[in-house]
Amino acid sequence: MTEAVVAARQVGGRTVPAAGTWEIDPAHSSFEFIARHMMAKVRGRFTEFSGTIQIDDIPEQSSAKIEIDVNSVSTRDDRRDGHLRSGDFFEVEKFPTISFSSTALRPQGEENRWELDGELTMRNVTRPVTWQLEFHGANQDPWGGHRSAFSAWTEVDRNQWDLSWNAPLETGGFLLSRNIRLEVDVELVKQ
Repeated sequence: MTEAVVAARQVGGRTVPAAGTWEIDPAHSSFEFIARHMMAKVRGRFTEFSGTIQIDDIPEQSSAKIEIDVNSVSTRDDRRDGHLRSGDFFEVEKFPTISFSSTALRPQGEENRWELDGELTMRNVTRPVTWQLEFHGANQDPWGGHRSAFSAWTEVDRNQWDLSWNAPLETGGFLLSRNIRLEVDVELVKQ
């Protein structure tokens, strides 16, 4: 048995990470959101976050807890970032973090696809969300540690978290979309 096999295993015909505690490596991970501003897509990200994933012997009993520092929001526009930190949106001084805690995990059709249910909390409002999750593999890194990688996405209605600021357009409709796509790519390090 090679060391690489220790990072991943087969359970029920699916490749999954080894059971244990895995921490998010922020240097190799991203938490992004995509909104429509008029007709264009605008991408933003949070640059400071942490999280722990507990991979269970029975993969469906695994869990994830993630916390994001809302003040780290970046859309590459200082004025827009300031507006996002204000009371119109995240109200960072009162609500400094966004958190996610998983509640269920289900395999989907393809070997590396899963659905991850959980509770997303923003502005002290907690709502259920379901992420489409893809496992990209696990292996030994050059320094003798074990790493695994996942990506996930979901779409949310920002109004459900009291992020409802908007501006009407003269020709009809609104400046910002209600639906926001959330995209996550994480590299995990086994503890």
